Amino acid sequence: MEIFVSQNLEIFGRLVLAVVFGGLIGIERQIAHKTAGLRTFSLISLSSCLLAVISILLEKNFADFNVAIIPTSIIGGIGFIGAGLIIFHGSHPSGVTTAAGLLVAAAVGMATGFGFYGVAVLAVAITLMVFTVFWIFEKKFLDKIVGDPDKSDERNL
Repeated sequence: MEIFVSQNLEIFGRLVLAVVFGGLIGIERQIAHKTAGLRTFSLISLSSCLLAVISILLEKNFADFNVAIIPTSIIGGIGFIGAGLIIFHGSHPSGVTTAAGLLVAAAVGMATGFGFYGVAVLAVAITLMVFTVFWIFEKKFLDKIVGDPDKSDERNL
């Protein structure tokens, strides 16, 4: 069957890899009981990868196609989705870190779609470090130094 030619198999691999990468980030968010989790992060990464692959194919078939159009559009769309995740409780925003994580998942999907696998793997590892190790550091040390932002109303009384 023509669908299983080597070029298509590489594209299929990129799409699956993007889902795995996004899923790894999403699992952490799911464990942390955040609004967006495994499926959301997987789909964000998959869609970004697919759009990157499509832009590569368009460039090959249409010489005057500007590849930069697609990544720019992805970032705009992610900004819209991220804004929907941010909720304010009084003057304190919630969901900003998850929204930032979605932007990273989109970038990881784009990197995977464009074939930059090493960059994607490193970005996933750094993101997981930020979500876990930095969170531990923040709770153990920073909240004691600068205070817990969730309790700032008590400090202002």
